[in-house]
Amino acid sequence: MLDQLYKDARESMDKSVSAIQREFMAVRTGKASAHLLDTVRVDAYGAKMPLNQVATISVPEPRLLVVQAFDKTTVGNIVKAIQTADLGLNPMVEGQIIRLPVPALNEERRKELVRHCKNIAEEGRVSVRNHRRELNETLKKMQKEKSISEDQEADGHDEVQKMTDEHIKKIDELLIIKEKEVMEV
Repeated sequence: MLDQLYKDARESMDKSVSAIQREFMAVRTGKASAHLLDTVRVDAYGAKMPLNQVATISVPEPRLLVVQAFDKTTVGNIVKAIQTADLGLNPMVEGQIIRLPVPALNEERRKELVRHCKNIAEEGRVSVRNHRRELNETLKKMQKEKSISEDQEADGHDEVQKMTDEHIKKIDELLIIKEKEVMEV
């Protein structure tokens, strides 16, 4: 019973770390990456759809993204979605192909992106701590209901804290890597 509880908590914390990883991938570093466009949602076929469902995204050069629409009627909406996503990219349309030169980042923009990354990391830490709080409350409740002993509850709190520290450390490591990536010229 406790093992399943720990397993579920670990999975929840892992999901929080994975979410942070995905958000970090969408942060621009001055190098072209298809992940930069992960957050772009396009009005197409009567719904808001992820860009990768209405076009292919390729990176032919280190500072260029190429988006090729599956359907030429969606090109205008794709351009509009990229512009409203506020990624600092200026789309150039050539038929069904949209070229997105990725400009080099200036120092001020780099620092701004690092601050943004720190905010993302803090959201991740808060999420992990919320999972810890929920699990600790469950352990207390189980002890009150006498389904576990006080010793098991204390051991459980220690186990949960270890899990929490481990996941927060992963988030901190991801942040350090992303900061270096953003700040490198």
